[in-house]
Amino acid sequence: MKRSASLLSHTSPFHSSVILYEAAEDLVKTTTVRRSKRLKPDPANGPVEDENVDALRIAPEAATLSTPTPKRKRARVVKSLKVEEERTVPLLPPPPRAKAKVASPRKPKPIPTALEIPHPAPSEWKETYNAIKRMRSHIVAPVDTMGCDQAQLRETDPKNQRFSTLVSLMLSSQTKDEVTDAAVAKLREAVGGTLSVDALLHADESAVSEAICKVGFWRRKTQYIRQAAKKLHDEFDGDVPKTVDELCSLPGVGPKMAFLALQVAWKINVGIGVDVHVHRITNRLGWHKPPTRTPEETRLNLQSWLPVELHPEINHLLVGFGQVVCLPVGPKCDQCELSDGLCPSARAVAKASTSKSRSKKVVSALESPSAGPKIKVELEEESK
Repeated sequence: MKRSASLLSHTSPFHSSVILYEAAEDLVKTTTVRRSKRLKPDPANGPVEDENVDALRIAPEAATLSTPTPKRKRARVVKSLKVEEERTVPLLPPPPRAKAKVASPRKPKPIPTALEIPHPAPSEWKETYNAIKRMRSHIVAPVDTMGCDQAQLRETDPKNQRFSTLVSLMLSSQTKDEVTDAAVAKLREAVGGTLSVDALLHADESAVSEAICKVGFWRRKTQYIRQAAKKLHDEFDGDVPKTVDELCSLPGVGPKMAFLALQVAWKINVGIGVDVHVHRITNRLGWHKPPTRTPEETRLNLQSWLPVELHPEINHLLVGFGQVVCLPVGPKCDQCELSDGLCPSARAVAKASTSKSRSKKVVSALESPSAGPKIKVELEEESK
């Protein structure tokens, strides 16, 4: 006869929602416990049970629960219970990730306007400045006809005049004035004939890029101009702001452009616009002790001692002088009045002679049977 097994259920001690089952044999359902084989027969008083037998006489329910299962079957039952527990344990959702803290946008630092300790005025700076003005009065430089102040002359609306000045300054970075002037004119045609904030916002990006593709870094400047136009439209009522810090908040606008834009567009004089020409020439003249390394250092030094009434004109003055006379490479010191002692960087330039001389080689070979061939070279100079 087959022995049938029954299952007993109870809650798992590890998780309240898990129910465990254990197998119990029919053998353990009897109310009495099987007699121990270790009975000690006593002829007088009958068989004496072992001391451990009394401990086995317990309630049927307790006996049923505490009855051990055979070793082989228990191993299988424990294995099945573990699998059942793994299946029935609900999957807990992963703990929520901490939200990444969004860093607040950094507020732009205000543009410094003065040094804590003013730079001393260089000696003989007035004589040098006046000599440069005299030379500039006889020079027509590219900045005089194609500078940033010329872009506004082709507009009639005051807002468009100020915006065209700003665009011209943004395009002029690391670009010659001739190229910048042509790019501004082509951009004006590409957006419909009037260079305004609304016209630039409605123009295709490809049209803007094609118009300014000759200037340096034209891809980046395309983005800067469109972003600046959008910010002007959204935050400044479509007009150029009147402060240096607000201008420098526009993409692609630095301190030099901000100071020049205020001077040209609004006639506001709050500082000096220093570009590579002003930075180079003032260091060649020895106006900075020690020499400055950046245009910003040059600007702060100049603003500390140069009279305020000269701030609007020094950029235009030195830019034209640097474009024609005091060149970055090969300055024309022989044509400069400052080479007489006012410029410590002046170099002596040898004047080229008008007569051109050239050498003519005459080669004749004389053969000798004993000493071998001989070569005679003669040089003849001819002047014209």
